[in-house]
Amino acid sequence: MPQAVLRSSYRAAPVANAWLIGLCAAMLALAGCGGDNRGADKASDAAKTGSTVPSDFNPTILRRGNGPEPDTLDPQLARTDGAFNILRDVFEGLTAIGPDGSPVPAAAANWTVTPDGLEYRFTLRDGLRWSNGDVLRAADFVAGMRRLVDPRTASPYAQFIDPVLNAGAITRGEKKPEELGVTAPDDRTVLIRLATPAPYLLGLLSQPGTFPVHGPSLAAHGAEYARPGKLVSNGAFVLADWVIGSHVVLRRNPSYWNNVATKLEEVHFLHSADAGTELRQYRAGQLDVTYVVPAPQFQWIKQNLPGELHVAPQLSVYYYGFNVTRPPFKDNPKLRRALSMAIDRDKLTTAVTGVGEAPAYGWVPPGVWNYTPQQFDYAGKPYAERLAEARRLYAQAGYSAARPLQVELRYNSGDQHNRLAVAVAAMWKEALGVETTLYAEEFRALLQSIQARKDTQVFRSSWVGDFNDAYTFAQLLQSSFGINLSGYSNPRYDALLADAVTQADPARRRALLEEAERVMLADHPVLPLYFYVNKHLVKPWVRGWTDNVMNVVYSKDLQLQPPPP
Repeated sequence: MPQAVLRSSYRAAPVANAWLIGLCAAMLALAGCGGDNRGADKASDAAKTGSTVPSDFNPTILRRGNGPEPDTLDPQLARTDGAFNILRDVFEGLTAIGPDGSPVPAAAANWTVTPDGLEYRFTLRDGLRWSNGDVLRAADFVAGMRRLVDPRTASPYAQFIDPVLNAGAITRGEKKPEELGVTAPDDRTVLIRLATPAPYLLGLLSQPGTFPVHGPSLAAHGAEYARPGKLVSNGAFVLADWVIGSHVVLRRNPSYWNNVATKLEEVHFLHSADAGTELRQYRAGQLDVTYVVPAPQFQWIKQNLPGELHVAPQLSVYYYGFNVTRPPFKDNPKLRRALSMAIDRDKLTTAVTGVGEAPAYGWVPPGVWNYTPQQFDYAGKPYAERLAEARRLYAQAGYSAARPLQVELRYNSGDQHNRLAVAVAAMWKEALGVETTLYAEEFRALLQSIQARKDTQVFRSSWVGDFNDAYTFAQLLQSSFGINLSGYSNPRYDALLADAVTQADPARRRALLEEAERVMLADHPVLPLYFYVNKHLVKPWVRGWTDNVMNVVYSKDLQLQPPPP
């Protein structure tokens, strides 16, 4: 069920001369302003940081914060980061993400690639079994990928494996799933044939949409297949319990091929949309690892828990999307550009987020392999110049003080999202006179609103790279991609991507993807705000934690060893 809706508005009164003053005043009822911790961290609380081993410490149970509620735990249907974190523990793909963020062998012991890059042959490990004891065969991986592209599945990631032979034709209903270029010549061999080279395939195969399927349990349970007691999986853990709005419990899978290396008996994923709640749980000894770190307490955390704070680069972008399928943003790039130019991203990342994020003046984050991120053509201009042009464009789009743009901004509930939405609304109000209504809702309700499109004008979202390649960001805005949330469609952009995926020459492929990003940025279907950094609190007794740009740490690689008294 959706949580209570928080509505606020900037229609009633003009913002103060300095946008930050207005922001702080507006935020009093929400979460405070800046990095101050008034009333929350008095000296008497110094002993309650959660750094000491709790009295009920159990070295076999790991408790992880996991952000908002997962949308589903069906690997071919899941689309949220919280779901993926759980699915990577419950299932295992042909490859996995290594400690440095690069692909490593997982269910596949090894693989070979033909010189033209169009055929991959994977050899499965000995002794692979499902969690119910059934033998896991190469055909189960074939079944998972066929299910992913089958139109009857309606997977939001159906186009994820488009480079695979016939994948696109199958998702369009032109071919049968059985014609997918993934076959099992024998029980231990998975053969993948590509229509076009895909240098990122090994990273792609670590993602949940490509995970295997246990056919008998899917046939027996149908839509209830991904529920506790019914989900048969092949990872180091099995799904034991799921309390909606609270937590998911995983238990050790004794049938896992490397069970001897697993040190944990259970993993508890705790769900909360509010980073402040996570911090309180962490300090109370109820969490061993947090999903994020709340910005208002970041400076306090740096001073008081320096050995437990982990901050590292991440391949992901926080953005607002325009619904370009309906007025006022349909066929109105000048208005979209004006709203983008009016935002001072440098102030957002210093005064609102303040935990090391980089202002986003483009779509693809820094650090992507073999790629130079592109930027808006105004990225290097002083803010005063950008503001003057934004006002001209706003007027050209037909808006003025007498006829201000009235727009609704939807975002998922959470302190950080509230703070950013209020700040952006304040900037739009002061710079252009825009009247913004803020509408916060539970994450799953927000996804439904965005997908319906008729109910949204501007929405908050983010994108985490599924593999270390620019294409994972470019594909999101392809007109036919199932989770192109803004509804963006530009034949030139689509043609550039189509050309890029056929290129075996890395330099030519790179040039096409960079040109595609420039075309898209000129259209402004999205409004990037900042590039993420990974932010976690990790207890001293958690061993094996490694930061990487993919922000993936498998629970099977962790163990709990309390420090000596």
